[in-house]
Amino acid sequence: MKKIAILGSMHSDGYKIFESAGFDFFEIKDFKTEILTKSIENVDGIAIRTAKLNTNILKKCKNLKIVARHGVGFDNIDINFLNEKKIPLAITGTANAISVAEHVMTMFLYLSKRINITQKLIKNNDFNKRNSLPDFFEIFEKKIFILGFGRIGKIVAKRCLGFDCKVYVYDPFVNKKIIEENNCISIDFEEGIKIADYITIHIPLNNKTTNLISREQFLKMKSNCIIVNTARGGIINEDDLIWALENKIIYGAGLDVYKYEPPKLNSKIFNFDNILLTPHNAALTLECRKRMSVETCENITHFLNESSKLNVSNIVNKSLINLNI
Repeated sequence: MKKIAILGSMHSDGYKIFESAGFDFFEIKDFKTEILTKSIENVDGIAIRTAKLNTNILKKCKNLKIVARHGVGFDNIDINFLNEKKIPLAITGTANAISVAEHVMTMFLYLSKRINITQKLIKNNDFNKRNSLPDFFEIFEKKIFILGFGRIGKIVAKRCLGFDCKVYVYDPFVNKKIIEENNCISIDFEEGIKIADYITIHIPLNNKTTNLISREQFLKMKSNCIIVNTARGGIINEDDLIWALENKIIYGAGLDVYKYEPPKLNSKIFNFDNILLTPHNAALTLECRKRMSVETCENITHFLNESSKLNVSNIVNKSLINLNI
């Protein structure tokens, strides 16, 4: 019987797949190194949410054949170790795009309409003071700059086009023709920063993208610009974002991800009424949690039992481990 460790909890819809496959599966909720190393020593597969799998933990696994991430980011997993040992790393590449795209649109609308201020007005019985509200805006025909044109970026673009926006895309890894086929305009990074009314980030965090948006970039943005990050903390330099908001360099910001999670309680990021903060939950709608759980469990089950059914595009290191299915 194959043994699967689940680091964290997932929706029960996915567990039904393990049950049908006859797997022995169990959840681990204590992520201390000594607990993990003992618990996963003999497992065939690992499903993981936010726990960290470093070399010291992974090297204790004697039978590990696959790691499946409940999500798309994998900076909490030592992929270099997996590559060295020819162990595939799977993600839920098709599950979370809609929920994240809707989260982006929610942030765009909330910040554009200054919903927090207008709600406070009516709750304080100041209905008649509505003419004193600061300017707020439509999204109609605004310029949207999307950084990264993978699954999420494409779905964000589709929704922005539904608002009759002009959508610009920067992604050096995507052919210009694909961008144009999606009714968007390919643009270079520097020009996109300058013309955007809205910026949304959908790229991974790595050495090249760390602090990609810093003071230099904020100074090039329009004063009405709203920037949203639902990708990874660290792509936007948070100290420089605070500076930009303090000095009214940009109009507002929405963050679902942070350099430190949770963010430090004494951070100035909590001091602004033109920033919308959410706790890295863009992909945690009920529908998305169900899809991610199912896809995570399918990735493991198909790889171990029915490789012909495996969605190979979900294996992020397939070329590095010479995966042939």
